[in-house]
Amino acid sequence: MDSAPKLIFLHSQDSLSPAKLESFRRYPTEWIKSTLRPGHPCALKVRPDGTVLDGHHRLWVLLERDEDIHALPREILRKES
Repeated sequence: MDSAPKLIFLHSQDSLSPAKLESFRRYPTEWIKSTLRPGHPCALKVRPDGTVLDGHHRLWVLLERDEDIHALPREILRKES
């Protein structure tokens, strides 16, 4: 995904649910990544500029694990005219 823009968080880590973060920390890295893949009901959804719309908690957990979140495949959501 070299041509894809880097991910930009819409929400800061401080605004995320500590309980939800703790819940995702219990899952293996590969499972978390699999839930973010395009086509999954909870896929990583971003705007064309890379702004994250869905997947914040899972991405923060991956960052804590030193994963390259910017290389993840994502679903691009464009604004409806």
